[in-house]
Formats: sequence, C-alpha cells, structure tokens
Amino acid sequence: MKIAIAGAGVGGLAAAILLGQRGVDVTVFDQFDTPAPVGSGLVIQPVGQAVLEACGLKAQIFETGTAIHRMLGHEAESGRRVLDVWYDRAGHQRVGLAVHRNALFSALWDGAVAAGTTLELGAKVADARPGCLVLDNGTEAAGFNLIIDALGARSPLTPMRASALPYGALWANVPWADATALPTDQLRQTYRKANRMVGVLPIGVPPGAQGPMAAIFWSLPRGGHAAWRAAGLEAWQAEAAALWPAFAPFAAQITDPDQFTMARYAHGTLDMPFGPGIAHIGDAAHRASPQLGQGANMALLDAYALAQAIAAHGPDAALPVYARARRWHVRTYQWMSWAFTPQYQSDSRWLPVLRDRVLFPASLVPPVPRILSGLVCGTLLPAFPRGDPLR
Repeated sequence: MKIAIAGAGVGGLAAAILLGQRGVDVTVFDQFDTPAPVGSGLVIQPVGQAVLEACGLKAQIFETGTAIHRMLGHEAESGRRVLDVWYDRAGHQRVGLAVHRNALFSALWDGAVAAGTTLELGAKVADARPGCLVLDNGTEAAGFNLIIDALGARSPLTPMRASALPYGALWANVPWADATALPTDQLRQTYRKANRMVGVLPIGVPPGAQGPMAAIFWSLPRGGHAAWRAAGLEAWQAEAAALWPAFAPFAAQITDPDQFTMARYAHGTLDMPFGPGIAHIGDAAHRASPQLGQGANMALLDAYALAQAIAAHGPDAALPVYARARRWHVRTYQWMSWAFTPQYQSDSRWLPVLRDRVLFPASLVPPVPRILSGLVCGTLLPAFPRGDPLR
C-alpha cells in the first residue's frame, strides 16, 4: 500500500507516523526546501495528547512544553472574571500541554523520519487526481492508493469554501517576563467588551530557546493590520498597558511590528471529508476560530481516525469509516466555536453583556464546570469510536 500525504503540518506528519507504524509506504510532499514550522504557541488538549502518545511522542513534547491547569479571563474595565475553566476540577488529573509549534513540529518531523517516511521537499502541490499528485511545475507523482490532503486552510485540493471571520489576531513569541506576576501554569486573557482581547500563554522552553517563553496575542479586526502598523508600536504598547498592566512587560519586548504575525480565521466544514481517492484532514476539512484551542487537536484526531480506518479496511473502504468516526465530534466543536467566538471577538455590544452577566455566572453552577472542562479537554463527546484502544 502506497499513500501520498500533501502537507507536512501537524496532521500530515502525525498521519505519516501512524501509517508508517502500520507498515504503509508513505510519501509526504511539501513546498518548503528545509523543515520549517509556521506559527506561535498552541495547547495540545488531552485528546490530542492521546494521539501523540500513540505516535510515541507525548513524553518528548512534554519535556519542552508546560502543563496548563486553568484558563482564566477578566474584563478589563470591571476586573471581573468572565472565563474560568479548570482542566482537573473533576479529579481526572488532566492538563493542557502548552507548547511552541516549533517543538511540536520538530518532534513530529523526527517521528515521521523514524517511521520510514519518504520526504519530498520543494514540491508544491497544485492538484490531485485519484492516485496522483500534480505539482506546480507540472510534474506528476503517481502510483498511490490514496492521497491525503493535509495542506491546511489554503489547500488547493479541498472543495470547501469557508466564510471569513471578522476578527483575527496578532501572535508573537517572547521570553517569559521576569517582572510579571502571572502564573506559568495558566492561560490568562483580558477582554474589553468583545473588540479587544489580549492573552499570555506560557509555552515552556522550545528548542533553541535560552529560557521559558510565552506566546502573546492581541485581537484585531480582519482588515485592521495596516492601521495597527500605521499607529506605531508606542501607541499599541500604551493601549496594551492601560488595558492590562500585567501584560506591559510582555508588550515591551516587541520592538519591531514584524515580530507579530497576523492570523486571519475562517469557519467551514466539509460535509463529506473525502472524494474519489482522496481524504481531507485538519484545516483542509474543517476550519474555525482558535477560541476553543482545538485546531491542532482536530488535525491529530483526524490523522489517527484515518490511519485506524485504513489499517482495518484498506484505503478505499476506509474513507466513509473515517468520515463517520469524526462526524459528530467535528460538528459539535465547530458549532461551539461558532457560538463562542462572537462573545470574545466581535463588534457586538450586547454579547459581552450576556457573556459577563449571564453566561459566566451560569458557568459556575454544577454541572456546568464539568461540562466546560470536557469541552476544553476535547472529551465532551467521545473522540474515538467504540472499541478503539484510545477511547
């Protein structure tokens, strides 16, 4: 069995490892000439950690990341809590794994190489036909039993048409600020209504770093990046310090606007994440805002479900099995993301009031804290089919 994977991201590399473990001949195609991760910090939730354990990488990645026990958010003007979710409130000893994307990528890359994956670099995929990938230079790579599209949100292979979300975010990585009193085991956020959101995520010590790092983010309207740059860093740092004084030592480390990357988000889901001879995983199959921190986790779950289905049923019969295994988990989290995002990133005046005065007080009433913990952990619905060893 020969399988081609388009894209060496989280989902593509995890699929390569899991299929290689099952004796499949895997070739990964990517446009970069040398391995290079893209992005900032992220949180691997317990369901994603289960997949990393199946890949044999969980312990390695925990060594470079940091355990997150709580997500806590405050409203800037009133100082009131408006988000408070514990991972282990129910005594399950669950944590989030906050990690730099470079650390996750490096571990997955090494795991794919160790699994015997053939890596075709400098190979930008432009199109696909059953059993064949077409590169942008016109050459073809053929003879595959299945194509896996793991090219992400800009994949030319997916038929999905996602809707752009009105807000995005600036992301950067900076050294952990010694002057801050923020804890190193919590994701902290502050909001002003819903049109400002700023956060700090401790991400441990990534490869090559001299000490602990933090991923910081600042929400912006989708088309607001140029205006933010034009206003200048001093104006932004002053606004950030006024909004959340504890953020000031992190903002002070931004000396060049190019330290930030502008991320823009979209929302959409393929009703059927496969076609003749091709399966779509990760952002090529479903896209959402990062509010629930499930993007990389969903890609890992897709990779695992598809590898399991291929091992059990072969490449052709596996595709509907894979789709059924992921359908309700994906749809539930997509709906939750659609519902939650405008409460934290929008121009609405009444949604923040609803969030602060109604939804947050309700979130403290049992059994809602347990439900929210399951939502964040990715276990609100079973992520794996009945009988799966990771269930």
